[in-house]
Amino acid sequence: MPNEVSSNQTVSISYYPGCTLRGTAKEFDESTQIVSRIMGIELVEITDWNCCGATSAHVTSEYLSFALPARNMIIAEKMGRDVVVPCAACFNRLKFAEKELLKENHKGMDYKGRIRIMHLLDFLCQDENLERLKKKIKKRLTGLKAVSYYGCLISRPPKITDTKDYENPEDMDKILDTLGVSCPPWSYKTDCCGGSLSFTRTDISLRLTHKLFEMALEAGAECIVVACPLCHANLDARQGEISVQYKKDYYLPIFYFTELMGLALGHDMTSCLRGHLVDPTNLLESKGLL
Repeated sequence: MPNEVSSNQTVSISYYPGCTLRGTAKEFDESTQIVSRIMGIELVEITDWNCCGATSAHVTSEYLSFALPARNMIIAEKMGRDVVVPCAACFNRLKFAEKELLKENHKGMDYKGRIRIMHLLDFLCQDENLERLKKKIKKRLTGLKAVSYYGCLISRPPKITDTKDYENPEDMDKILDTLGVSCPPWSYKTDCCGGSLSFTRTDISLRLTHKLFEMALEAGAECIVVACPLCHANLDARQGEISVQYKKDYYLPIFYFTELMGLALGHDMTSCLRGHLVDPTNLLESKGLL
């Protein structure tokens, strides 16, 4: 299979950032680039990539919802490398396209299934990449208590994502444990935050997000770590509104897991962290991590 190399070698992999990482989730993109560079991973951006259609194409056109991610898959296969995808929604749509392309022939869409599509978590949790991480850590994040929040789209539906532990994924937990972060167990790893309903049914979104905050605090967490731009935006942006509605002052910084990796790898992550609406500075300073 492609990309199987020693942890001491530089590895190249195709990179599909998607629209969100070049806009509202630029901190996810920046921290991913930082971490990859330090770990000796070359991210080769897919040539002339296009929007995957998440989350609206499927309500506009069934064909468009398949053709948009399929085009990226075909380009990636011609580049000859496996593909890593940070955005959970993009990952889900590319995996959907993969299944559709392999299921039947589509006119003008030549795809042989010779590459793998991996979420960034899956890729970084490969044994050789965990070894790379361990060797590069400069500062363990001891004392920080966080819950891993995967959201809906990375692991489900399993017939699309090919995830074995779709009810209890552990990749993010493994990474955080490697960083020295304390991860108390909780049962809400894959519960929906209502991010896709944030503007159409804000009431539902607020209720679901509030439940996550309560359960994270009950588990003893001081922050929530995510791997999805939509989850990050929803949990980060809604915290103030939820505090007012439920008459409780919540302070739960929301981190991309790659931001914490960057901190542990000794990089100054200020440019990423200053973009958060819930300022994580006080928490990190109280732990001696800034």
